[in-house]
Amino acid sequence: MTPPPPPPPMLLPLLLLPLLSPGPALGLLPPVPSSSSSKGSVGGKGSVGGGGGPRPIDPAGWPQRFPAKEHCSRCGLCETALVSRVSDACAFLGPGMGRIDALEAEVHGRGRDGTDLAWGGGDRAAVPHAEEGRFGVLHRPVALARGTEREAQWTGVVTGIAAAVLEAGMVDAVVCVAAGDGDGDGDGDGADGGGDWSSPEPILARTVAEVMRGRGVKPSLAPSLRVLDEVRADPAVRRLLFCGVGCAVQALRSVEADLDLDELYVLGTNCADNSPTPEAARNFLRDGAGIGDVGGVRGYEFMQDFRVHVKEEGGGYTKLPYFSLPGTIAEASIAPSCLACFDYVNALADVVVGYMGAPLAPGGRMDRSSQTLTVRNGRGARMVDAAIRAGRVTVVAERAGGSGSHEALASATVAKDAAVMAITGGDIPERGMPRPLGELMATVLGGIGPKGIAFARYSLDYHVLRNHLHTLHEWGEDRARSAMPDYARSIVDRYVREDAQFQAVREAVLAKGRKKREGRP
Repeated sequence: MTPPPPPPPMLLPLLLLPLLSPGPALGLLPPVPSSSSSKGSVGGKGSVGGGGGPRPIDPAGWPQRFPAKEHCSRCGLCETALVSRVSDACAFLGPGMGRIDALEAEVHGRGRDGTDLAWGGGDRAAVPHAEEGRFGVLHRPVALARGTEREAQWTGVVTGIAAAVLEAGMVDAVVCVAAGDGDGDGDGDGADGGGDWSSPEPILARTVAEVMRGRGVKPSLAPSLRVLDEVRADPAVRRLLFCGVGCAVQALRSVEADLDLDELYVLGTNCADNSPTPEAARNFLRDGAGIGDVGGVRGYEFMQDFRVHVKEEGGGYTKLPYFSLPGTIAEASIAPSCLACFDYVNALADVVVGYMGAPLAPGGRMDRSSQTLTVRNGRGARMVDAAIRAGRVTVVAERAGGSGSHEALASATVAKDAAVMAITGGDIPERGMPRPLGELMATVLGGIGPKGIAFARYSLDYHVLRNHLHTLHEWGEDRARSAMPDYARSIVDRYVREDAQFQAVREAVLAKGRKKREGRP
C-alpha cells in the first residue's frame, strides 16, 4: 500500500501558508449486492465448469480483452471458469465498489457505523465504534502489532498470521502471492522468498515453507484469484485462507458460495497505487528512487515521514523525500484501476494489516516499526489469536492513537497531485526538488503534520478525493457517484461543501470530463 505520490515542489507554500492561518477547520497538520448466493454457479467442489462452460480469458489479452478494459485490476477472476460472474463481482464494472455497503453487512453481520468520521482530528477513544466511518467494521479497536519474520517486507505480521493459521490446522491451504519468474506461469524459484518480486504470481500454499514464498514486496497488479479453479477442483481443500487486496477480496466475496467451502478466512492488506506492470514497478525504483539493483529490493513504501523507504537485501536501507521524485513518474507508476478504487481499507476482509496509522520506530525504519491490525469479525479474531499463541505476532498497543487535523493537507495534496494535474492541464515538473530542499520539506511536514491514526485519515481522504476526480473525468457524475461506497460519498460531500480549493478543482475536472465524453478538445 502506498500513500500519496509526491506533490510537486510548488506545493510547499500551498501547504504551509494555509496551515499557519487561523480557522477551526485547519488546526495542526501532521476496495447492488451480489455476493454469496449460488446464483450463476458454474460448478461445485471437484468441478470447474469444463465442456461447453465459461472459458477463462487469456491473460495475454490484458487489459483490452477483459471486461473492465483499462480499469481492470487483473484480480484473476476472469482467468478462471468463474468469469461468468464478472458482471456481479468486478469492483470496476457497473456499481463497482458501491456494492461494498451491502456486502459488509453480509460478511460481518452488520454494516459500519458511519456517524463519526473524526473531522478535525482528536482522539476518538470515547466514541462508540470509533473510526468505523473511515476504516470499516471493527470487531476490536484498530491495534498496533509486530511480527517476527525478518525476511518480510515489514516485520511479517501478514506472513505470521497466515503461517499460524495453517500450522494450527484451521485451514487446509492458503492462497497468497509469491514472487514469480517474470514469465507469468507462476513457477518462480521462490522457495526461499526469492524470484522476481515485480512479477507477482498466486500460489495455493499447503505448507508453511510455501507460505514463506509470499514474503516481501510485490507492488504490481497480482491475479490472486487465478488459483480459484485449483481450489474448486481439489476435494482436499475444505477450509481456505485467502490473502489479498480489496478489489480481489470484493470479487471473492461475490463468488464465495461457488467455492463450496466449509470455511473461508480472508486476510487482507490496506492497498493503494500499485504499478500496472512489473516493468513499471522496476522503473519506479530505478528512475524515480535511484535504486541501482532493483532485484535486491525486499520492500518499499511511501511512509508517514513523507519519504519513500526502500529495504534491500543484505541490510541496505534507503530513504528519499517524496518531493525529490520527478512529478512525471506518477502517471506511469499507478494502475488506472487504482485511480478508481474506493476500498483502501479492504472493508470485506476478516482481518486487515496496514501501516498508515502506525508510528515509525525511533530511527524511522519500516522494518522495525509496528503495523495496524484491524479485526472486523470473529473469524479475524481467531486468526489473530492463533498468531499470538504461536509467538508469530505480538500486539504492542490495543488501540492505535494519533493527533492532528488532516483536511487542509488532504485538499492541498489533491490540488497539486500529478494525476489530477494531468486532467486539468496543470504543469507537472519533470524533476523533483533538489535533495536538500526535499529533505527539509519532509522534515517540516513530518514534524507538524498528522500523526498515527490521523495520518491514516489524511491518506485515506486524499485517495478518496483524487480517485473521485479520476472517475468523474472518466465516467461522468452518475456512474462515479454510484461506484462509491457510502463512506466515500460522505467524505467527498464534506469537501465539496466546505473546501473551496477542492470545489474549484472538481469543477475543472467536470468541465474537462464533459469535453472528453463529447469528443471536444
